[in-house]
Amino acid sequence: MVQRTPLIATEIDGTRLWLKCECLQTGGSFKLRGATNRLLQLSAEERARGVVAFSSGNHARGVAIAARRLGISAVIVMPADAPAVKVEGTRAEGAEIIFYDRLTESREDIAARLSADTGATVVPSFDDPAIVAGQGTVGLEILDQLADSGEEPPQAIVVPCGGGGLASGIALACPESDVVIVEPRGWDDMGRSLDLGHIVPVEPGAPATYCDALQTLRVAPITFGTLANAQAEATSVSDDEAAAAIRFAWERHQLVVEPGGAVALAAVLAGKVTPVAGMVAVLSGGNLDPALHARIVGKAA
Repeated sequence: MVQRTPLIATEIDGTRLWLKCECLQTGGSFKLRGATNRLLQLSAEERARGVVAFSSGNHARGVAIAARRLGISAVIVMPADAPAVKVEGTRAEGAEIIFYDRLTESREDIAARLSADTGATVVPSFDDPAIVAGQGTVGLEILDQLADSGEEPPQAIVVPCGGGGLASGIALACPESDVVIVEPRGWDDMGRSLDLGHIVPVEPGAPATYCDALQTLRVAPITFGTLANAQAEATSVSDDEAAAAIRFAWERHQLVVEPGGAVALAAVLAGKVTPVAGMVAVLSGGNLDPALHARIVGKAA
């Protein structure tokens, strides 16, 4: 049900490293992994009552795909400003969508009310052990693919971070590797939480960003604790730096990567993470509006 995505070699500043292409996963992002693992844990009675999830798009589509494949009804709570490509992709999988205002409404509260009214199981995007375990299969694949190529486990893995489900799953799967998380500038609540030693939310007045997949207002104890125990490092990048990574992925490898999915590569390209031989940068998603991609990479829209 989940694809084994390519691990491809690239070169940055004369250093050979690897790109893990979750942008080529079914549904366009790694999110199908955690969603599938979580839904497979449901009892027959829970499956009959359906699921509800909240997401700006990638988790939404991952849950919708997994639910369709397992014959489970799905309701997705999505922000009204979610990219059209993600809304359309989620709807195409048969899920019902309920929109909310991310600035004035709580998606968690809406999902909780729907669950209370219908008995549907809430499937969070990162605050769940089964979700984290599912995302961790990215790390297991990296280790297997490097071993198949005669390579050692990577010294470091650079990972985009919103709620931290992918990064914490990889940290658990790859304990010999340093994990570096990358967030959008101003949305670096996981990095600040790790620095302070306790969870803090995104600061008021966070800037607009087109890294919509990483706009998590507050991380969860499970992901924060896992990354803190792994002594993960953190940095952040600007939208311009993410755009440079999108261009690099397209021009060098003909890969379409969305802004949030490109931030790990962006951090390496911008010198915020020093490239070392054998490092892996995860390209976590590729659900990008074609017109925006055309503008970023310099093609006619």
